[in-house]
This record gives sequence, structure tokens and C-alpha cells, in this order.
Amino acid sequence: MLIQKLRLQRGWSQEQLAEVSGLSARTVQRLERGQPASLESLKALASAFDLDLKDLQEPSMTSNPTEPGLKDIRPDEAQALKHVRKVRRFYMHLTQYVVVIAGLAVVNLVTYPKVLWFIWPALGWGIGVAAHGMTIFNLVPFLDGAWERRQVEKYLGRKL
Repeated sequence: MLIQKLRLQRGWSQEQLAEVSGLSARTVQRLERGQPASLESLKALASAFDLDLKDLQEPSMTSNPTEPGLKDIRPDEAQALKHVRKVRRFYMHLTQYVVVIAGLAVVNLVTYPKVLWFIWPALGWGIGVAAHGMTIFNLVPFLDGAWERRQVEKYLGRKL
């Protein structure tokens, strides 16, 4: 998440960071999702951000908050970055839906326009996209953070 924060502070896209650092865009995406980085990748990113290599290393979730790496990203920032990634995944899901259903509609209308069969996958997948959007944008009140906390407390038999 630190890599994403540094990238966003500079106003760079993932592709721009990849170009500046000499890494692939796929590698940048993988690192921003929290997957481990090789030493060469970290060196390239440190160079792109004009940082020391030790300043770029991700803080661990179990480490002490007084450690130097954890001062770079606050819990609220981590939460915001996580939420933005979820919203981005929803928009990617929605884009895939629109492209695939449009393609199916074209195939349907060109090959057999008498029966509009593309409506059935559009309806089924559309319900899934709608449910995904409702959970991302907290439109389902019984599955929000408060519900989750209540369920955890119920399971534990005590308050968090």
C-alpha cells in the first residue's frame, strides 16, 4: 500500500510508474496488491521515488507502530486505499459486463434476430453486478461494517 500511496501523491498512474521505474505495469499492480517484491523491483521503485531502499519496504501488519515503516501509512489511509481498490474492481466488473453483453447482443442480432436470447445472460449477470455495486457502495444495510462487527461479537460472545 505504501507504493500506491507514493504513486498517488505524485499523481502518477500505474503505467506511468511502470515507465519511470522500468518495471512492467503488471508488476506494479501486483506490488500494490501487497504481493512480495524482489530486491530488483524495490531498487527500481526506490530510484523512481527518490527514496532509500529501506524507506520503501512495506510495514508488516504485526509490527510495532513505532517502527519507521509504519509512520508512512496511517490506518485510515490503508482503509481508504482498500476501499478504492474495491470500487475499482467493481468498475472493472461493470465494464466487463457491458462489453460482453454488448458483444452477445451483436452476435444474437446478426445470427438469429427473431429470438433475443442475450437478454437472459444480461439479466443473470446484471443481478450479480447490481449486488456487487450495492455491497461496495453500502446500499445493503444488513451487510455493512456494523453488521460485520455484530457478527464477530456474537461469535466471540463479547464486545470487540
